[in-house]
Amino acid sequence: MDPWPLLRSLPPVVDPPGAEYAVLVPLYEDAAGDVRVILTKRPESMPTHPGDVVFPGGHREDGEEPISTAAREAWEEVGLPEENILEVLGGLTPVTTRDRSRPIVPVVARIDRPSQLVPDAREVELIIEPTLAFLMDESNWVERDWFGHALWFCEFDEGILWGATAFMMRELVGFLRGEGMRAEVG
Repeated sequence: MDPWPLLRSLPPVVDPPGAEYAVLVPLYEDAAGDVRVILTKRPESMPTHPGDVVFPGGHREDGEEPISTAAREAWEEVGLPEENILEVLGGLTPVTTRDRSRPIVPVVARIDRPSQLVPDAREVELIIEPTLAFLMDESNWVERDWFGHALWFCEFDEGILWGATAFMMRELVGFLRGEGMRAEVG
């Protein structure tokens, strides 16, 4: 499956009121022709979301648009140069975590993966690069109750994808399956 034409039909990146965070959903084709996504595992020493598997991203600086924030944070966290972002494909539905007033804006982009990614040890314990095929395989996902909320979990040897990042990933996978987009901020 060549996902690029379909991914180019994603809705544009949005900038909802209160959005203070943006993440990059970096996709690339490896030497074998498999499309992969770059995720990071946060160190256990982080004050927020320790040990979580997440997309590169973070807090917006004054005057920044979500795409600029996502690109800057990918550079800071994994050493992805901005010029390696070949194409912003579109956006996913902004999601929230505990604070429902501050949505996180996901920016989906096709990248040229540099030969070496360099994790910032303060923010990234390790880099995880699963294939889209793995993420689209329903047998790799489990839905569980988490304090009265049904959440998706996807386990890797290096960590577990869950929460807001899993919500975004499930939307991307659903879009690629032709299931459309969610209509509201989660």
